[in-house]
Amino acid sequence: MEKYITYHMIAFWAGIILDLIVGDPYWMPHPIRWIGSLIGKLTKAMLNPFLENGRDRKKEKSRGVLLVLTVVGITVILTVVLTVGSYFLHPYVGMAIEMILTCYILAAKSLYVESMKVSKALSEKGLAAGRKAVSMIVGRDTECLDEEGVIKAAVETVAENTSDGIIAPLIYTFIGGPILGLAYKAINTMDSMVGYHSEKYEDFGCFAARLDDAVNYLPSRISAVFMIAAAFVGGKKYSAKRAAHIFKRDRYNHKSPNSAQTESVCAGALGVRLAGDASYFGKIVKKPYIGEPTRAIELADIKRAGALMFITEILVVLICSGIYTAVIFILK
Repeated sequence: MEKYITYHMIAFWAGIILDLIVGDPYWMPHPIRWIGSLIGKLTKAMLNPFLENGRDRKKEKSRGVLLVLTVVGITVILTVVLTVGSYFLHPYVGMAIEMILTCYILAAKSLYVESMKVSKALSEKGLAAGRKAVSMIVGRDTECLDEEGVIKAAVETVAENTSDGIIAPLIYTFIGGPILGLAYKAINTMDSMVGYHSEKYEDFGCFAARLDDAVNYLPSRISAVFMIAAAFVGGKKYSAKRAAHIFKRDRYNHKSPNSAQTESVCAGALGVRLAGDASYFGKIVKKPYIGEPTRAIELADIKRAGALMFITEILVVLICSGIYTAVIFILK
């Protein structure tokens, strides 16, 4: 048991480092894209008959549950076969496969790179380019955003995805390896694809959305606590005291019970106001503000949010390493 835990931790650390170095190159095959393709095909097969032949909301909900069970089941089975099979071949092969899958599960570098593309587009090519760049990482309408709106959208995405793109999958992978990590990513991907409050997905996607809320409940709060610590570690450009205050006050200023957890910390740490009304599919959605405008948001805040994300990840990895050391000590 002890040696397999050690194999897992070596692969875990190596996967995190690999993600920070290479991220997600577009030319490489990616299991999350495969999962997304599977979700798209199953959604078309399960939901389209209702869209074409008449709605049945009860059956749509049942089909939505079936979608989740099918996608998560296939993901887990294939990951078990791949990881366990590779360890049967040789421990080094197993660690290599686990390292690569861990890299795929995490998204720290890719999130930072995509957010900095927004910053670069705004500073070098202007508002139209910034709108186009931010449209690649947010779900809202971007054509109507001014420069402040583009910056806010990028900062909010980094803040929110610090939890469900980095810390939550990191925690699940630490606990259960790529098997649990990819199962989490499958749930999270389904939520992003069908978990909308829209006429089309309101019933079909409700189970995926609620399951995503459940699996992110603890990780989002853990992420927020460590982000407050990261604001303390990060120096004068952040305020840990204000981050804790805004977190306590505004962490539920979102329809999702989880999304505002890290977003409120980031807003407080930077001293800016985030969220507010946004346009989705041509309709204005009323949202409360998060944070206080102690100063105007500026382009450099995108990079500051990214740095806060990295510090948060490092702190969580250090805690995971401490837990591993304690477990090995107990086993001995």
